[in-house]
Amino acid sequence: MQTVEDTKPCFPLFNEPEYRELIKNKRETFEETVSKEKIAETFAWTTTQEYQDLNFKREALTINPAKVCQPLGGALCGMGFEKTMVYIHGSQGCVAYFRTYFNRHFKEPIAFIADSMTEDAAVFGGQKNVHEGLQNATKLYDAKMIAVCTTCIAEVIGDDLGAFIGNARKEGHVEKDFPIPYANTPSFVGSHITGWDNMFEGIVSYFTQATMDGKVVGSNKKINIVPGFETYLGNYRVIKRMLKEMDVDYTFLCDPEEVLDTPANGEYQMYAGGTTIDEVKDAPNAITTLMLQPTSLEKSKKFIESTWNHEVPKLNIPMGVEWTDEFLMKVSEVTGKPIPESLLKERGRLVDMMTDSHAWLHGKKMALFGDPDFLLGLTKVMLELGIEPTHIVCNNSNKRWEKAMKKLLESSPYGVHAKLYPGCDLWHMRSLCFTDKPDFIVGSTYGKTIQRDTLYKGPEFEVPLIRLGFPIFDRHHLHRMTTLGYEGGMYLVTTLTNAVLERLDEKTKFMNDTDYNFDIVR
Repeated sequence: MQTVEDTKPCFPLFNEPEYRELIKNKRETFEETVSKEKIAETFAWTTTQEYQDLNFKREALTINPAKVCQPLGGALCGMGFEKTMVYIHGSQGCVAYFRTYFNRHFKEPIAFIADSMTEDAAVFGGQKNVHEGLQNATKLYDAKMIAVCTTCIAEVIGDDLGAFIGNARKEGHVEKDFPIPYANTPSFVGSHITGWDNMFEGIVSYFTQATMDGKVVGSNKKINIVPGFETYLGNYRVIKRMLKEMDVDYTFLCDPEEVLDTPANGEYQMYAGGTTIDEVKDAPNAITTLMLQPTSLEKSKKFIESTWNHEVPKLNIPMGVEWTDEFLMKVSEVTGKPIPESLLKERGRLVDMMTDSHAWLHGKKMALFGDPDFLLGLTKVMLELGIEPTHIVCNNSNKRWEKAMKKLLESSPYGVHAKLYPGCDLWHMRSLCFTDKPDFIVGSTYGKTIQRDTLYKGPEFEVPLIRLGFPIFDRHHLHRMTTLGYEGGMYLVTTLTNAVLERLDEKTKFMNDTDYNFDIVR
């Protein structure tokens, strides 16, 4: 039993005799279990080539896609603007899911609201919910802006969100000039990166579409930075730092860095930081707009080019040495500002780290999964390190990503044997890890089940997980790290190398048996 003097967490608490007995009784009484022998037989079959062939013929079923739905991405985008309340037009369950998802990743309180559509709204439409919800939100939360996105229930019945908001203004539920940009973010198509793109386009078009008269490209002498769906808070900071060292004036269009990392000073902050409305309105006057995740921002790019008349440079996500070089050189080209010695030294330190670790990383085989641009950047880093990507799974990919990835892999001898799996999920990846075992799998927390399944077959079959990407629920503070720029390259080299060394220790730690790794001998 739990006592004040002896309080246990879930482990080892659930390993106590009374809990083991409870679980045993539950299994025998309420579950239609099969024998351990049958489970073992079925498991063994799922590790075979025969099963993999059947697995890859799946068409109507997705198992653990390693992506989230559109409104979650729209919500993250809305959080990046000053004193903005994210408003979900949909069910209460959806917004609770989004809040807990971000809460588990960022370890921060997340303030989203919903108009809590239920069965009657699903039949008669959700306009009443929108009117009451907006009225309450504007009075209760002291926001400068409410950013609205939708969920499945509203999209399936075809709610006209623009008309609902317009009617709310006409009927006096909200002030006529209170900013309420919105985006349709149906959960059943696209993913979180699509939702971010849709919400961003909705916000910038709301404030600039009808006010382009008098706007002059380059007149404010700034550059715009569009981060895309970015959950490494250190990446916002490293881009800002590099631009500051170059003495470049910039506007981060969507910046949730502070609200997702507020200090514990005894006072709760519902809002912190973020791009201001004035900065959004001034954004068309910038020299140009740089997109840090270009394959995921198609809608936003089209708007910026056609409405703001910006020539959006063709760049890759600035990960690794070469692509960070390209990013900084492009910034220098469009602003006329030189790249300072401090960044050259930082680059040199990264190259030195890569040289130091090359012996441990060269030839290692790693399977990857995650979002499109992050996978491109991570693959670029691996190729620069001599790592061989084996299986690359990207459920929310597109043709543009596939073409870019093929070109990247063909550019290096370390990438020529890699295989792409666009649109596939982690159950596909599980099969691949059994039939064509890599040394490691690299991705979010969801890869943990693959590591456990491979270990279940036997220690020699285990494929360890290196946690990089989103979401990471089972480790703390990795969301504060950096993957962009030279600094991000240092973190990636450190993470990958130490994972290899940890694995080496696991295999060589048994006294008088495998303890032949002499790294601590003087």
